[in-house]
Amino acid sequence: MGKKAMERTLADNEAMAFAKYVKSSPQKLNLLAELIRGKKCEAALAELTFSKRRVAQDVKKVLQSAIANAENNHQLDVDRLYVAEATVGRSMVLKRFHARARGRAGRIRKPFSNLRLVVREGEEVA
Repeated sequence: MGKKAMERTLADNEAMAFAKYVKSSPQKLNLLAELIRGKKCEAALAELTFSKRRVAQDVKKVLQSAIANAENNHQLDVDRLYVAEATVGRSMVLKRFHARARGRAGRIRKPFSNLRLVVREGEEVA
């Protein structure tokens, strides 16, 4: 009686995790996405653990979620996983103002981002 299940957009050897409203600009977040793209998941977790960037902890949580999805939902081998895709998109922007001299206002933009990680099981790791 309910709604039909959606078609799976990923392959059978892939799993995904998605984070909305990450408090960082897409440009800064994409630097970390480039860092882990194409790496084995163990190496990517190590890179994110010891990164000095604040948003690295959020990216690490999303990666751990993708690994858990692969293991629990799709029965993939965790030791053979690598980061197949790491895409960053723009989300909302909070607009604030800062009082400036002579009655003027300075614009402050507080951007948020979306992060999508896809892990894939396989041996074609660089």
